[in-house]
Amino acid sequence: MSAAFEAQPGEILAVIGPNGSGKSTLLNAIAGLLPAAGSVVVGDRVLDAPAGPGAARGIHVPPSRRRIALLGQRPLLFPHLSVRENVAFGPRAQGVPRAEARRRAEQRLEEVGLGGLAARRPAELSGGQQQRAAIARALASEPDALLLDEPFAALDAPSAAQARRLVAAQQGENPALPIVLVTHDPMDALILAARTLVMHDGSVVQGGSTAEVLGHPRSEFVAALAGVNRLEALGADDGLVHAGGLVLRGHGDALGVGEAGSVVFAPGSVRMDSLEALGDVGSATEPNRWTGRVTQLDPIPGGIRLHTAEHPDVAVDCPSTHAVTLGLHPGQRLAFHIDESDVSVRAGS
Repeated sequence: MSAAFEAQPGEILAVIGPNGSGKSTLLNAIAGLLPAAGSVVVGDRVLDAPAGPGAARGIHVPPSRRRIALLGQRPLLFPHLSVRENVAFGPRAQGVPRAEARRRAEQRLEEVGLGGLAARRPAELSGGQQQRAAIARALASEPDALLLDEPFAALDAPSAAQARRLVAAQQGENPALPIVLVTHDPMDALILAARTLVMHDGSVVQGGSTAEVLGHPRSEFVAALAGVNRLEALGADDGLVHAGGLVLRGHGDALGVGEAGSVVFAPGSVRMDSLEALGDVGSATEPNRWTGRVTQLDPIPGGIRLHTAEHPDVAVDCPSTHAVTLGLHPGQRLAFHIDESDVSVRAGS
């Protein structure tokens, strides 16, 4: 694994990637549950460091002394303890007096909306309530860093939305706390994180602002993860680019004639009409317009994703209401167009 990064105080840093890419391994190494081949530093404390020329042994601080909270998909609350006792467990394990630990627990439970359920056992709570209690327990220990390993994956939609709001609120309530959020869902990164890392096969393959990482992926892999079309492009006259058989004009970098680059656009930003609605078929040769014969239709939430024979690598999303209006079917010829503002152009690979 090769992953070098920093998370700043008060920042939520998202780490996305497919299953098996190393996301959870990364968090476990930071938490001290797995050996780290490199260095782990939180604030001014070195938690892991390899042996060097001036040191016969490396540094490894055990998990119990790291002051790092790790929360996964399962809340892992103690079933025999009340919710209040679960949340107070961390401070008590750190040597905090019982009364202070109880005060912290009750404060955190109020913050996550569970103040009235403090005396209940975990089995008496819903899944979403248990996850909020687990977040309260993590925060009650006043950690120096919070690691979240797909904490919303096992929740229903309303509970997940509530948990996201709770995590987002930590930026204001705990401005010194860095949060590393591992997720398989790019929407979590868009909603919560200003910066995003993409992992693949144990390495970071792209990193930067979330808007740039998901708005203009550098590889087909990241484009598929973000759910956008990415096409290799060559610059042409008049600021146009040729990409995947399309002639496009977009925003971003200006490619010189023959200069290599890439274009990215969302399948949902492409509009379509019946061929008759286009009027003069010749207008399909204008920039950002093309025609095609439908070869593949796949259901997606709220509509249909289609591909055409002429441009099989370009996905286009059609809302269900418009699909009904068009009478969408395989073999149908359609006219497509996309606004310049929806096409991102970048120079280089």
